[in-house]
Amino acid sequence: SLPQWEEVSGYDENLNTIRTYQVCNVFEPSQNNWLLTTFIDRRGAQRIYVEMRFTVRDCSSIPNVPGSCKETFNLYYYETDSVIATKGTAFWMEAPYLKVDTIAADESFSQVDFGGRLMKVNTEVRSFGPLSKNGFYLAFQDYGACMSLLSVRVFYKKCPSVVQNFAIFPETMTGAESTSLVIARGICIPNSEEVDVPIKLYCNGDGEWMVPIGSCTCKAGRERERDTNSCPPGTFKSSQGPGLCLQCPSNSRSAAEAATICACRNGYYRGDVDQPDMPCTSVPSGPRNVISVVNETSVILEWHTPRETGGREDVVYNIVCKKCRADRRTCSHCDDNVEFVPRQLGLTETRVFISNLWAHTLYSFEIQAVNGVTNKSPYPAQHVSIDITTNQAAPSIVPIMHQVSSTMKSFTLSWPQPEQPNGIILDYELRFYEKDHAEINSTMVRSETNTARVEGLRAGTVYVVQVRARTVAGFGKYSGKMCFQTLTDDDYKSELREQLPLIAGSAAAGLVFIVSLVAISIVCSRKRAYTKEAVYSDKLQHYSSPGMKIYIDPFTYEDPNEAVREFAKEIDVSTVKIEEVIGAGEFGEVYKGRLKLPGKREIYVAIKTLKAGYVEKQRRDFLSEASIMGQFDHPNIIRLEGVVTKSRPVMIVTEFMENGALDSFLRQNDGQFTVIQLVGMMRGISAGMKYLSEMNYVHRDLAARNILVNSNLVCKVSDFGLSRYLQDDTSDPSYTSSLGGKIPVRWTAPEAIAYRKFTSASDVWSYGIVMWEVMSFGERPYWDMSNQDVINAIEQDYRLPPPMDCPSALHQLMLDCWQKDRNARPRFTDIVNTLDKMIRNPASLKQVASIPAVPSQPLLDRSIPDFNTFSSVGEWLGAIKMTQYRDNFLNSGFTSLQLVAQMTSEDLLRIGVTLAGHQKKILSNVASMRVQMSQCQSPTTMA
Repeated sequence: SLPQWEEVSGYDENLNTIRTYQVCNVFEPSQNNWLLTTFIDRRGAQRIYVEMRFTVRDCSSIPNVPGSCKETFNLYYYETDSVIATKGTAFWMEAPYLKVDTIAADESFSQVDFGGRLMKVNTEVRSFGPLSKNGFYLAFQDYGACMSLLSVRVFYKKCPSVVQNFAIFPETMTGAESTSLVIARGICIPNSEEVDVPIKLYCNGDGEWMVPIGSCTCKAGRERERDTNSCPPGTFKSSQGPGLCLQCPSNSRSAAEAATICACRNGYYRGDVDQPDMPCTSVPSGPRNVISVVNETSVILEWHTPRETGGREDVVYNIVCKKCRADRRTCSHCDDNVEFVPRQLGLTETRVFISNLWAHTLYSFEIQAVNGVTNKSPYPAQHVSIDITTNQAAPSIVPIMHQVSSTMKSFTLSWPQPEQPNGIILDYELRFYEKDHAEINSTMVRSETNTARVEGLRAGTVYVVQVRARTVAGFGKYSGKMCFQTLTDDDYKSELREQLPLIAGSAAAGLVFIVSLVAISIVCSRKRAYTKEAVYSDKLQHYSSPGMKIYIDPFTYEDPNEAVREFAKEIDVSTVKIEEVIGAGEFGEVYKGRLKLPGKREIYVAIKTLKAGYVEKQRRDFLSEASIMGQFDHPNIIRLEGVVTKSRPVMIVTEFMENGALDSFLRQNDGQFTVIQLVGMMRGISAGMKYLSEMNYVHRDLAARNILVNSNLVCKVSDFGLSRYLQDDTSDPSYTSSLGGKIPVRWTAPEAIAYRKFTSASDVWSYGIVMWEVMSFGERPYWDMSNQDVINAIEQDYRLPPPMDCPSALHQLMLDCWQKDRNARPRFTDIVNTLDKMIRNPASLKQVASIPAVPSQPLLDRSIPDFNTFSSVGEWLGAIKMTQYRDNFLNSGFTSLQLVAQMTSEDLLRIGVTLAGHQKKILSNVASMRVQMSQCQSPTTMA
């Protein structure tokens, strides 16, 4: 300190002797007296408090005092990382002090007695911060007061370590400001765990804990009430929380402490849906007293319930059907066309009707009794078996008829034998009548073969024809009604029908199934099938009825919030319960949760949230998807439940789709679905897109990743936000184009990439790519080609080849969708109708598309290189970016390019190339290699 401050002995208010610093140079003008502390370590505190005890003499009590006398002093601080003030330095004169406050006395003294000055001690507390360096100095400036500094106490505040809500919170420093709240994370005490995450306490500026958020609770197997905090043997506690330990249920036990579940005793089990507090149960005994009633090729089986149900009420029955040789030496599973009514598996009744069996055939039926724990038992289900032999039966229905030839007064028809003749076919009976006449005017014709010529007909007339087969057991049922027409005298039609014998010749060889007049027969077939398909057809038409509303772009509203209010229902946030994070969207997290609206049952929902810190434009863009979705109402469009805009976070609530995105779902289930199931998925997507196109809505981002799948394999179109991205950055390589903007190149029509011409026709192109994704079980379109390579290849008329085992009819539909002229592409209405025909006629999907040995158009020069430039198989594989298979080729004997040129798809599978995309790429280059080799060979060598 400077000489003006003097360290002297004095007295405190209780007349105890103390050492003080005093200064009283009031008679000298321009006082500037400094007192500096030593370096004070901050100890991690961000805010420091200073308590000063001092006395000040009243200037008016000093005789002849000048006007410069003061009754206040100043408090300063200086923050530093190290000790820098030493004796002999002028640090107090040079340091850039920060002023804390001017300190004034509440009371001053003026009287003096024989015992010394009468003390009137002032106590003032000041604070400063935030601090970040290792320590600081305090400085006291007197500029004309007569005062004593009795004591200075420097301190900081903190919240002490505490246990609350079964969690330990550590000692926590207060924040940088007196109003700051510092979060402290709690750690659950032993044998407890968090209920709400995260569990935390706030420490306020006064060093006091506030109300805790979240809590811990006892773990499963632990309870608060017991001294040991553990459930003893013979008891359990299956869930966390304050509950008590329970006694083990029947047929179970726990041998150790802290059990969360009681293990079942030998021979007893818990079902997949049984709760831990339910007793363990066993499998049922077999059914009893089976009775069979045989009626030609059908049988009724009845039985009594098992004597023992295993302690459960969920006993059901399964029927195992086997067809055996007469000597019972071998049996095989029954044909797929055998029908079980009400069903074959999971019967709740003790009766089943089985039909479509073969006549004069020995069958063995096994009736299994199963319950909820049968699958847990290592032993087969208890069952009872019965053998029956079917009787003589009439033949089954003739499946189809074909017109072999036609004249003006006759036509010749042929048909295949019934699938189940049930004996020797004696003959066939045809009945026919003119289409415009009543069925009662039918004429009968007999034929001993499966061909008949019908004569005496009128020219240019359509006839309805049916046929049935006869055995010794009698006639079978008539076939469906088919329509055939005689010729007119029209020369063109005569010339056309002169071609029919050629086609019919192939039919006689078993190679033709459809002739030119089948289109007419379909008309009659539709009439025949209308009654059973009426409901289905009505559903198809429901969404394309006249007067359908047209989509309204929410960005056309002057206030986009008005569109949200018009098209999206506001949901009270109290009805929404968030359960778990299932993904992340562009604007925030996506959650799975539950929605319980008043008067409705609780349902699972997906919840998109808008992250905190958004600007108004982000909020409008986020909610625009809801105002788009809210306009749609179709079973193949994701359903909007509503929005939450009046609280935070802002939410969009939609129906929950259990199986997630279609592309990942297909990859996880590669090869697990039949062609009909895949066509059904594609049909649902096309129905949704048909609905959107009729509303004049263009999706722009139709891809398998934007199709969601529920637990019933229903596919629904989602993600209605791409239109707002078209001017955004191009950081995502899946969304780029040469003109800038975000475009999903692999799924987008060429005119949309080149000219931004987005229409329903460009959505049809994208739908063709989705079809390819479905049939390839989620493979990436165009594999590892770059986006620019894809654009170039499409421009060169390259199109994706058919996926493995893809029906040719489906690949042809894909190629139709990829027509360069957008006006030549089918409409979604056409696509729906085409897929419906395939579903109704599965035989049309049996012919598998073949991959051409040589691509019709080369992908790119770099994709199919000149093999003559390579000296080894390794170099060639490197050129086509398949180096990872080098060892596979060499170790399997394919050591030269000549050997590689002879490879087949079976060879690739054998050496370990299992990815369909890699197989296609290698085979495409192998085919090109063969062509190049054949062009290089001389005629002599080829001979």
